[in-house]
Amino acid sequence: MAFTGKATYSAGTTLPELAEDVSDLIGIISPYETPLLDALGDPLREATSTHHEWLEDELLPNKDTINDSTYTDPAADTNFVVDNGSRFRVGDQIQVEGSEELMLVTGIDSNTLTVVRGYAGTTTEDLVDNKVINILGNAALEGADKPGARFSQRSRCGNYTQIFTAAVEVSGTDMAASQLGLADEMDYQKQERLRELIRDLENTVINGGQPSSNPEGSGSVRRSMKGIVQHLSTNVFHTGDSGFPTGTDLDEAKINYVLRKIWENSSGNVDLIVVGGFQKRKINAFSADSRTFTANETTFTDMISVYESDFGVCRIITSRWMPQDAVLLLDSSRVKVLPLAGRSFHFKPLASSGDYECGELIGEYTLELKNEAAHGVIRDLNAS
Repeated sequence: MAFTGKATYSAGTTLPELAEDVSDLIGIISPYETPLLDALGDPLREATSTHHEWLEDELLPNKDTINDSTYTDPAADTNFVVDNGSRFRVGDQIQVEGSEELMLVTGIDSNTLTVVRGYAGTTTEDLVDNKVINILGNAALEGADKPGARFSQRSRCGNYTQIFTAAVEVSGTDMAASQLGLADEMDYQKQERLRELIRDLENTVINGGQPSSNPEGSGSVRRSMKGIVQHLSTNVFHTGDSGFPTGTDLDEAKINYVLRKIWENSSGNVDLIVVGGFQKRKINAFSADSRTFTANETTFTDMISVYESDFGVCRIITSRWMPQDAVLLLDSSRVKVLPLAGRSFHFKPLASSGDYECGELIGEYTLELKNEAAHGVIRDLNAS
């Protein structure tokens, strides 16, 4: 028979062979869960540029702050300075936070207000520097001309896409040889590298940052996305901050303080609390003192998955990639992870220059986080 280079049958052996007892399943111990990405879900659209942008707007503010510590008579002065005089109009009723006194604005000169003290029969109280002033509303004169037009400016916000890659290379021998627990070595390597890339995507969505110069990237500057933690600036609370509940352990007082501040500063609806393992155990302990069990119960439950407060119902998820000293409070409707069009994770075969098959897994994604004031973060918590 002519030699064909292919096996036609297997030769037997004179001695009996022992079959290997190996399971067909391969156990993976390394963590690769992405609970935050799973909670956010797939976006409804794709990014169409390496710099993904969105528009944000806000209503005219109805609060300001006293910026005047030089009072002749704090309980009677009719002129005082505020941070932003442009927020006020003649005819505004105003009230200092924590005070029962009403005032009526009768004149505005730059940042100096002229007011009627003890308006509507209220009792005058001392003015205090740095106190918040609430603008209750404007009382217009009957038959008066229209007031001057006021409006807010829409702002363009954005984030850059980041490329995630991993190489796959399998020798011709490995491609041909039978493998334990799998049918195709190349396919197995693709799956492993993809798990790693999705894991890294969640980690970057939480913690990533972008270069301070040339964030668009270049031949020498790597383009990277800004993560959630780096986006937040308005509702960032550290243990030890003035007014923040005391102590470094996470408790309900701290969670509710941040939820209330977000509620006061925005129309955000926080529905997602993201924590690491240590802080999740602290949340589970919130109701430890009120748990009861009957004599017939044999299952002890020590887990809180949903936290309901006056400011919303929040699902609690545990991500391995959260900083252990931090807690994120998010309005998930304003957070999306978007692929660049045509660049969601995929495998690109590459030309081989030898006895192997190779390729590259590629994905390009960005984070869209709208209205950063609708979210919050607590830092510097005890983590051990």
